[in-house]
Amino acid sequence: MVLLASPVLAHEGHHHGPPAAAPAGEAAFLAENEAAMTRMMEAMAARPTGDIDRDFVAMMAPHHQGAIDMATALLRHGGNETLRRLAQEIIVTQQQEIAAMQLALGEAPPPSAPAPTQATPASDR
Repeated sequence: MVLLASPVLAHEGHHHGPPAAAPAGEAAFLAENEAAMTRMMEAMAARPTGDIDRDFVAMMAPHHQGAIDMATALLRHGGNETLRRLAQEIIVTQQQEIAAMQLALGEAPPPSAPAPTQATPASDR
């Protein structure tokens, strides 16, 4: 039986760092993506409260925010227009889903933020 590397198996170690010899132009994207993954994984490790609904939202909201952060990194550094449009859609839908989960718990949704449309240096945030 031959096992091929899969994203699922690669994800189990939770190491998403840049390869040792990443091209110079990709280094900023990889660093941003790694930071987003680290924030997401740390935030998803919320301590259970005994309220399944709240625990679900406590884990899923950071998961969705991670998708937003990764899509934002693509907008800053990627050049493929199809992927950039998809990243904008990811940002909008993930923001909507975070808000819907918080509203379902009777919490105030996060403040609205427009989906980025232009690449913006990370230092401008």
